[in-house]
Amino acid sequence: MGPGTTTGRSFAVITDSTSDITPQLAGEHAITVVPLTFEIDGEKYVDGTLTQAEFFERMNAAADLPTTSQPSVGAFTDAYNRALESASEVVSIHISSKLSGTVQAARIAAEQFMGKVHVFDSRNLSWGLAWQVMDATRAAAEGLSATAAVQRLEKMREEVKLLVGVDSLENLRKGGRIGAVSSLLGSLLNLKITLTVDGEGAFAPLGRSRGEKAALEYTMDWITKQMGTATKARFAVGHGLTAERADRIAESIKQRWDVSQMVVYEAGPVIATHTGTVWGVAVWPER
Repeated sequence: MGPGTTTGRSFAVITDSTSDITPQLAGEHAITVVPLTFEIDGEKYVDGTLTQAEFFERMNAAADLPTTSQPSVGAFTDAYNRALESASEVVSIHISSKLSGTVQAARIAAEQFMGKVHVFDSRNLSWGLAWQVMDATRAAAEGLSATAAVQRLEKMREEVKLLVGVDSLENLRKGGRIGAVSSLLGSLLNLKITLTVDGEGAFAPLGRSRGEKAALEYTMDWITKQMGTATKARFAVGHGLTAERADRIAESIKQRWDVSQMVVYEAGPVIATHTGTVWGVAVWPER
């Protein structure tokens, strides 16, 4: 997925498809998105080639859970070569190294470019990652150097928080991504599970709620804790085949806080493989 123009910017910005940044948004902000891939019943797909509805239909009909793969070193090499045709440096921001080998592949590719490519581990995913990417685009537009932008990202990375709510732990269990979340296993009848990404970038359990109403109340309480004394923030609300629920969450947020930016988005296939039907909230408080 190619970028728009980088004219006037001090560096190019690259991310991967687990950021859930749409092609339109990527084009508007000159972001290059390197896609991950997934395989369903032996057929390989590039992330972004199926609609969310098509993906869930094929996943639910498949004999086994889809498998996902990070971009190749060559894919990153190609992206960096293209970016450096019009920019002197690159900031490449990716899904947590605790959740994917994407950062490692990017770092291997970056070694070929004599320090011109700066690879950054977001320690997050989805819009917990995307808010960091968006901050990098602002830094580039402001004329910051790549080094200064990365230094700013290191601080900002601690401020962006992500909650993921899943209707079932089955996909996480099958995909081996459950980690510390296993402490929440047990009697899961009608339990909605909420997770976050900890400071090291790994999934960590938050809580379990009986029924959707309680789970969404928990979600709002969690946002309150992340906001602290802040009254204004940027929010992103994502979903996996549950758009109506995402809209309700977004509306509840708008009623409680001063929203400087609200993004409602679809979780991509690579993430949905591991979560199934899902909701997510990424909050970036303005302090």
